[in-house]
Amino acid sequence: MDIILVPGFWLDATSWAEVTPPLVAAGHAVHPLTLPGLESVDAPRAGIGLATHIGAVVAAIDAFADPVVLVGHSGGGAIIHGAVDARPGLVARAIYVDSGPLGDGGVINDELPTDGDAIPLPPWELFEDEDLTDLTEELRTMFRARAIPQPRGVAQDKQQLRDERRYDVPATIIACEFPSALLTEMIAGGHPYVAELARIRDVDYVDLPTGHWPQFTKPAELGAAILAAVERTSGS
Repeated sequence: MDIILVPGFWLDATSWAEVTPPLVAAGHAVHPLTLPGLESVDAPRAGIGLATHIGAVVAAIDAFADPVVLVGHSGGGAIIHGAVDARPGLVARAIYVDSGPLGDGGVINDELPTDGDAIPLPPWELFEDEDLTDLTEELRTMFRARAIPQPRGVAQDKQQLRDERRYDVPATIIACEFPSALLTEMIAGGHPYVAELARIRDVDYVDLPTGHWPQFTKPAELGAAILAAVERTSGS
């Protein structure tokens, strides 16, 4: 099966490098994306918004004849959900890595400090302790060295969704910072943060306890979790 991997903020396609080996070994074709404006530190970012990134994922979906699996980490979860909305019949499963579907009118994060058209990776002090679990000093140094400023519009633009068939696409939530039991409790309580997730008809939950960047802190475990989700998908 074709698996399209969408990185979170400040990351490009190479961020999936340690996650993909078990997927490839199982015979799947992996397609990690570098989204517009994240090609390099010097790439232009003016005019790049959430719709731009969703469009890039939709173009990747359209390159294949059969339905694909989408994987989105962090802000990439909002992006793949927009792509599911655009192509509900061409996505076999959406896998959200420490993320979830962003509902219509929502924004990914409009509180991150900006620098012109870009959002540089903030100082570690601005993140929650749960974000940084297992992210050692060595990993922090590596991450900061490879981080690419995020296009501001992607974080601040409102999600625009149109097709309720998106709720028919099976989803898997890989919960890292907080246990999946907390998410299901929030859904049961009608919390607005998980309102869009609550409307998806077929959702699996997988716990992978670590911080917000499991592709760095637990890449083998993340690869195994994605593989298990893919293998649960009809037609895989």
